[in-house]
Amino acid sequence: MTRVWEWNRPVTVREVLEDLQKERSIAYTTVMTVLDNLHQKGWVRREAEGRAYRYEAVSTRAAYAAALMNEAWSASDNPAAALVAFFGMMSPEQRHALRDAVRMVQGDEPAEPAPAAPQAERADEAAAPAGAGEADAGEVPATGSGDSGR
Repeated sequence: MTRVWEWNRPVTVREVLEDLQKERSIAYTTVMTVLDNLHQKGWVRREAEGRAYRYEAVSTRAAYAAALMNEAWSASDNPAAALVAFFGMMSPEQRHALRDAVRMVQGDEPAEPAPAAPQAERADEAAAPAGAGEADAGEVPATGSGDSGR
């Protein structure tokens, strides 16, 4: 899928093969089988062009990653705890990107960094579970159908 996403247009088996052969030896039939399997799984669509097919990704890499995250989150017996643990693994840059994404989903305008919270609010933050980082599980909207497309 990485190669199909990198091309960002419908590609032939031959194009993917030549791209992969820059790094390692690989057989045409191997690439053809993998692309056919991706088609059977619904990850790529194909259109006949002469005796060959052109393959195109059904979704973006970002949409695929989001579906995987949703699938993993949905499989948890404690989704809130899973989110808290996930947020605890995030870098400050990732948490900032998360806050921006939540604002976009909620329809809010991107805001400047928030001023320091009043003392009472800071006391609430100190009581948050360890690893919660700067994001609160209640800030993340539940979206998606749970179908990862795999």
